[in-house]
Amino acid sequence: MQANVRQRFLDDYVKIRHAEGRGSRESDYYFALPYRDVTGRLQDQWTIRGKSYRYLEKRVLAAIEKQFGRPLRIADLGAGNCWMSYRLALRGHQPVAIDILGDPLDGLAAGRHFQQVTPFLRVNAEFDDLPLAGNSLDLAIYNASIHYSTDYRRTLAEVRRCLRPEGSFLIVDSPVYRRREHGEMMRRERHQQFQATYGFASDTLQSLEFFDEEMLAELGRDLGIHWRIYRPWYGWQWAMRPWKARWKGKRPPSRFWILAGRFAS
Repeated sequence: MQANVRQRFLDDYVKIRHAEGRGSRESDYYFALPYRDVTGRLQDQWTIRGKSYRYLEKRVLAAIEKQFGRPLRIADLGAGNCWMSYRLALRGHQPVAIDILGDPLDGLAAGRHFQQVTPFLRVNAEFDDLPLAGNSLDLAIYNASIHYSTDYRRTLAEVRRCLRPEGSFLIVDSPVYRRREHGEMMRRERHQQFQATYGFASDTLQSLEFFDEEMLAELGRDLGIHWRIYRPWYGWQWAMRPWKARWKGKRPPSRFWILAGRFAS
């Protein structure tokens, strides 16, 4: 990524995240994540993240742990404030928190709150240029983050380089649509909302911002990925969203599946 584009993206991203009320100067905020936002500002979002992570632990991560039978070397990609790396370290694993944002409230610098409890490595880097040796990871987790990629093929080819032959990657809390046109509608709506709220569209990086079912099939064919789809249960209110959208004449909402990918050897 060009340095000037990267800096413009980071400036815009930090401005939005701080305006949304993310982060705190108190350690209790970070230790409560992802289950509770002690500030109360974004509890609805963290409720979804908490349910995703509970499902991930019980239904996905537990099976991978059983497969290896030892602590895992895990890349937490798009780690943000490092809450997931902390949770993985508590399970006895060896996470590496990776993000391009070093912000003390919402980026890697916020990971300092966890270091005296269970230290882990924090690395400032981009998805498409990971400072990791080849065949060095058992698992990579895109932590509500891969939709910021500008080229999924390039991003996933890079994680393939880093994974051991028996390794896999997970995509968590990134939007998935049935049809591409619905994702493109979401992207336009999002940029319009940011333009109205913050005075800029937050489109410097030209991120892809979503997956659709055809796109997943294409990536599977092109990169030799075997996908397994997990569908966490977020409650009846969440389940009714498609029906409410149809009744109101709006586009279908995204699904927050957990996508597990394994590359063909």
